[in-house]
Amino acid sequence: MSDIKPKSLLYLDNVSVSFDGFRALNALSFVIAPGELRAIIGPNGAGKTTMMDIITGKTRPDEGEVFFEDNIDLTTRDEADIAQLGIGRKFQKPTVFESHTVWDNLELALNRKRGTFATLFYNLSPEDSARIDEILETVRLTARKEELAANLSHGQKQWLEIGMLLAHEPKLLLVDEPVAGMTDAETSETAALLKEIAKSRAVIVVEHDMGFIRDLGVRVTCLAEGSVLAEGSLDFVSNDPRVIENYLGR
Repeated sequence: MSDIKPKSLLYLDNVSVSFDGFRALNALSFVIAPGELRAIIGPNGAGKTTMMDIITGKTRPDEGEVFFEDNIDLTTRDEADIAQLGIGRKFQKPTVFESHTVWDNLELALNRKRGTFATLFYNLSPEDSARIDEILETVRLTARKEELAANLSHGQKQWLEIGMLLAHEPKLLLVDEPVAGMTDAETSETAALLKEIAKSRAVIVVEHDMGFIRDLGVRVTCLAEGSVLAEGSLDFVSNDPRVIENYLGR
């Protein structure tokens, strides 16, 4: 076993998976430290979505190891189990309850861990109210808390969904293309928001927007054909001839 494993929050080693003869991941290995913010880039078909599917239990690898918090083998757990362990995933398209207020969306997310029946008969505790206020502050929506989610801009809906994931207190957040379709102002605000979130938990961001990744100022992993092509600062990765050829040159 690698000597870096005990200090990892998420550890993928030699992970491969094929679909109908197409190798979506090819001996993929990388490590995320507790509290790390990491950006993942790469061309379409590089394996970014499959990687997130494997981490969240949606797909099982054909071979390789996937460990969370040192010794929890994610390949033996289902999606619900993995969510309970503290891994949250934000898909590209926001899914919020549009006919509910921003506050209600967060309250529903907070109560989901109690089960539907318990939620029906639950009165919000002062602790829960304080937590919702804190999340509203983090996701820049305090001023909009009484508004229907339907009235938010595209960017604000993305923030609300990130807030709904934060209500589950995840230890690791997987965020897929959060700034697609955002204004420039929302994009830079999202970089600040994710950096703030990463002070208390690990975050993996999959994104194509290089300006946004530069704003994040974090370690970057470039995938191609299901493997790590290069890893390091954005400048280091951007200057790698293989990254230019496989991705940035397109």
